[in-house]
Amino acid sequence: MNGGVNGVALAVFVFFFLLVTVMGFRAARWRKAADEHSLDEWGLGGRSFGTWITWFLLGGDLYTAYTFVAVPAAIYAAGASGFFAVPYTILVYPLIFTFLPRLWSVSHRHGYVTTSDFVRGRFGSKGLSLAVAVTGILATMPYIALQLVGIQAVLDVMGVGGSESTHWFVKDLPLLIAFGVLAAYTYSSGLRAPALIAFVKDALIYLVIAVAIIYIPIKLGGFDDIFAKAGDALSQKNPATGKPRGELASGNQAQWAYGTLAIGSALALFMYPHSITATLSGKDRNVIRRNTTILPLYSLMLGFLALLGFMALAAGITVDNGQLAIPQLFEDMFPDWFTGVAFAAIGIGALVPAAIMSIAAANLFTRNIYKDFLKPHATPAQETKVSKLVSLLVKVGALVFVLGMDKTVAINFQLLGGIWILQTFPALVGGLFTRWFHRWALLAGWAVGMVYGTVAAYGVAGPAQKHFGGSNAEIPGIGETGYIGVTAFVLNVAVTVVLTLVLRALKAPDGVDETRPEDYTADAVPAGPGSGDHDSARDGNGARNEDGTRDGDADGAEVAATTAN
Repeated sequence: MNGGVNGVALAVFVFFFLLVTVMGFRAARWRKAADEHSLDEWGLGGRSFGTWITWFLLGGDLYTAYTFVAVPAAIYAAGASGFFAVPYTILVYPLIFTFLPRLWSVSHRHGYVTTSDFVRGRFGSKGLSLAVAVTGILATMPYIALQLVGIQAVLDVMGVGGSESTHWFVKDLPLLIAFGVLAAYTYSSGLRAPALIAFVKDALIYLVIAVAIIYIPIKLGGFDDIFAKAGDALSQKNPATGKPRGELASGNQAQWAYGTLAIGSALALFMYPHSITATLSGKDRNVIRRNTTILPLYSLMLGFLALLGFMALAAGITVDNGQLAIPQLFEDMFPDWFTGVAFAAIGIGALVPAAIMSIAAANLFTRNIYKDFLKPHATPAQETKVSKLVSLLVKVGALVFVLGMDKTVAINFQLLGGIWILQTFPALVGGLFTRWFHRWALLAGWAVGMVYGTVAAYGVAGPAQKHFGGSNAEIPGIGETGYIGVTAFVLNVAVTVVLTLVLRALKAPDGVDETRPEDYTADAVPAGPGSGDHDSARDGNGARNEDGTRDGDADGAEVAATTAN
């Protein structure tokens, strides 16, 4: 790494950081609603975003600074195995096309803000809802921390504070400033802030990748030379293991690990609370359907991004922390001014998802812990106030996590979060299509998957620690190494199915299902007299009157507009 501060890159970085800061605070006035004191407004942007805003928001949410840094860093460290992120994002979009529109529809009809709201309403179980909420919060915390790790990596390479500073305050001051600004405009503007900033973030990332995929290969002699040099670098033996560092192309031994990791990651991606929060901000059902067809454009971007790992190998980049490989590649290859643009793309790429993640985690706490168990009669204004405060606490927790732990530990806890969040799939996606699964069976299956996944991950040793050193372990009964999350998921489903059969045979009591079949294909209510702000069927709890109608329905009528799933 170069010594000293890169003044030009820092100046450009600060310019873009100040730009998005101003945008973040001004977002509070963007599409401002008459009633700001509700989670629909603060936490879901008024459920008013159209196709393009939702596309940028989801892209900013899913393709994070961690993605920008960690995917090519994985290839830099181990070769082709790091490419698993590309096929899994290709797999995920046909998958979500089948269930996201259904989730949007039923959530819109009943005023559900979180996945736990839906689970509680569908299965009539606060216990199952609590399990989904706690899992979502636990899985999101280290994910937010990794966004801060991405910012810190950029600051390290620019020479601002970072690891070379001796005093902790000087070392962490730039990160603390970035955190403070993020916390302030998220508190003020809610989901509107990351939605507005996502335009800048995505434009910068597409610009940087388009330039990098052309400019860097020209400087390195073309892709033939890049792959040749990368192959030589990966074939070198790792002194710690005595084995080659990695592979240019995955061998037979890695197929199970590669395939299960891709499949498990695809199943888990839209179980994360922040993914659902961005989805529910769409103004109608077709916004979600259109987005599932155009979001694969980001997979193309991700494929190009992954190639940067090979370029870092070919350029001879040497760093102690693999997360610094791509920032260092940019500093070595680009003119200083464009290095600043690239660093700004990574930094802003951390702010957008961190904001959405903290909002999503806060909404889970407010709706499914505070309101369900602590204050059942909380008003919309009280809910919003609690969510704002919790969003700050979540970010503080993530900051403490980053400052107090080794970065490798943070990454491995995020991998553990992926294993955990996958265990909510049967309750959420299964519940969208059938109510055959019994609520107690789903809770038992979730518990088995969580316990197995945690214990198996605890037993994995890594270069930096004896426990939680990775997310792959031997698959029982097969003998191959695979993704722990998929094994835990299979156990989860098996337990759920067997216990459901037993409980059905014993005629165990079902919870009350407050949804109806037509709710899952309903579209938005057209704006007009008596229709309310967005959906007159919402009362915040999805409750029905004694005659079976919902509070707020105009003249007790059901919403008529539906669309084929």
